[in-house]
Amino acid sequence: MTINFGIAGCGHIAAKHASALADMENARLAAVCDLDQKRTLPFVQRYNATPYIAYEDFLKHNPLDAVIICAPSGLHFQLGEKAALAGKHLLVEKPFVLNVADGKKLVDTCREKGLLLGVVHPNRTKPAVTALKNALRQELFGRITHVSAVLRWNRNAEYFSAAAWRGTKLLDGGILFNQAIHNIDLLNWLAGPVEEVFAYGATRIHSIECEDVCACALKFRGGALGLIEAAVTIYPRNLEESLAVFGSRGTAVLGGTVLSGVKEWKFADMTEDESRQQAEIINGTPNTPGHMVVLRDFISAINDNRPPMVSGEEALKTLCLIKAIYRSMETGRPAEVHYIEGCDRP
Repeated sequence: MTINFGIAGCGHIAAKHASALADMENARLAAVCDLDQKRTLPFVQRYNATPYIAYEDFLKHNPLDAVIICAPSGLHFQLGEKAALAGKHLLVEKPFVLNVADGKKLVDTCREKGLLLGVVHPNRTKPAVTALKNALRQELFGRITHVSAVLRWNRNAEYFSAAAWRGTKLLDGGILFNQAIHNIDLLNWLAGPVEEVFAYGATRIHSIECEDVCACALKFRGGALGLIEAAVTIYPRNLEESLAVFGSRGTAVLGGTVLSGVKEWKFADMTEDESRQQAEIINGTPNTPGHMVVLRDFISAINDNRPPMVSGEEALKTLCLIKAIYRSMETGRPAEVHYIEGCDRP
């Protein structure tokens, strides 16, 4: 069965989805929508997609089975709800939405209409990340003591001025929603749920409404502690994206400029040679582009009538954690993480 997709929002990330769809035999890009007609032109020329300016007309395109939301973050709920009410399966770019109530409503709407709702968290598909998840499932770390996620990136003034919505509270949400959400999602997925956070945020360099640096301490339900460091102020370019898990019987650190592979991989249940060889195998495993993996899974989920890799309910867990971090930043006090019903399990 060929799934006909439409893309709403034709910016940088939309091109990744379109390219991935072009490589799949059971999917096609049928239509694109953007308020700026010039942005739809490459998709028309390269993929023969039908262009739309009016979103309501786009949703009426026939055939159209699923919509990929690639618009600015603050528009995800509005566009997603309209697509769901029109009977379209939904794949939403990160962040899912900026408001927990909106996220719950969108999950409920899709469930009531029998539609799939997936969220794009491509870092979950990286070989090093899946290997780390497997090591945790096998309890190779023993008693987890602490975990950390670090994002030290550069986003210069030109980046924020290139699009008016960037750096705004209404449409961007902040670096925790835009850049660091990958790391926060992995931390919550691998070691969560989190019980409590204490965070500081500041706008130190950029002339934006949101923070450009954040430091956060976490307390996990199982007793482990955690740290999140996120910044887009690093000079002169992206420096590091890392994820670390430490336990009584194991240490694992993933790192690189974009969390590209294993830096430390040592467990009491393995010899030094076994640990080194396993790390080499993980680092030597080809990294299929994350958007390709996510889309293949989403198409398979539609055809098999099963939940996608990252469902709306799953994405709500990360949203609840981020909102707690922002509450702590705003109040200057610790904040409990209030997972909504059904989203409080690891």
